[in-house]
Amino acid sequence: MTTAVIILNWNGKALLEQFLPSVVQFSQEATVYVADNASTDDSVVYVSANFPTVQVIRNTENGGYAKGYNDALANLSEDIFVLLNSDVEVTKNWLQPVLSAFKSDDRLVAAQPKILDFKDKSKFEYAGAAGGFIDKLGYPYCRGRIFSTIEKDTNQYNDITEIFWATGACLFVTNHAFKQVGGFDEDFFAHQEEIDLCWRMRSLGGVIKYVGSASVYHVGGATLGAANPQKTFYNFRNTLLALVKNVKGSKVWWCIFKRMLWDGIAGFQFIIQGKFSHFFAILRAHFSFYGLLPKFLQKRKKWASNLRYYQVSSIVWQYFFLSKKKYPNL
Repeated sequence: MTTAVIILNWNGKALLEQFLPSVVQFSQEATVYVADNASTDDSVVYVSANFPTVQVIRNTENGGYAKGYNDALANLSEDIFVLLNSDVEVTKNWLQPVLSAFKSDDRLVAAQPKILDFKDKSKFEYAGAAGGFIDKLGYPYCRGRIFSTIEKDTNQYNDITEIFWATGACLFVTNHAFKQVGGFDEDFFAHQEEIDLCWRMRSLGGVIKYVGSASVYHVGGATLGAANPQKTFYNFRNTLLALVKNVKGSKVWWCIFKRMLWDGIAGFQFIIQGKFSHFFAILRAHFSFYGLLPKFLQKRKKWASNLRYYQVSSIVWQYFFLSKKKYPNL
């Protein structure tokens, strides 16, 4: 089983200087690639000069996370792709436990290790933690992280278990499954495209797992931080797009309607907090969703399935009204 570790880079020389050495040091059983999204800094020069074993893939444009990885992976032949954010510090033996899980389960199409916070290594990191799920309205949450409540790592999630989505911050995926579903949906551009990808792979019978015996440390928000309204835009819009594309039957429109009501409440909260740019980001997200709806109705014909995609109907209700702040309490 051959493995490729692919780091997507856009003007990220400082991140490569900080984190690429650990990847090269602890990934000797894999081929390491840096896929450059048409950077205008000297990232590529730095990699070529300092890491001769790292192969550079030059994308012709900055197509975001989705198109960037689609372009980078198109001509790679390794059996397992490891899509790794440029702001991740890997650890010794980070690859082997996850690769072993693929070898022992031929249904496995994607997986992730334990994602811990680089800034506080005793805690899980927001984007992925110990494996992802979504509720009926598409709100994502993780074992180890629900909304702003982030758990300390006390070895409570050192297991191997099936999850709904694996984080794009450190996503192990088989070459075959990735290309079978056509890769990432480039209309997402960035954020939650891994949820859509995992959803489609699961709809074809694939299994996705979390492997808690491997761990990495993620900075998070190094490319687009939580305070950036563009992140709000992508998260709100892409959730609606994923629901339309993947939920079969007329029930999806009731889900969309209820989700939009919650979006309105979130927008009102942003106004109260004085975060007007985030309020307008939600408005932009909805108008962008309407603009893309005809295109996604066509995609829906291919991908919508009866797959049971949620464990709880409303994580919002569980968290804010029932005060269930941690995954084991759900």
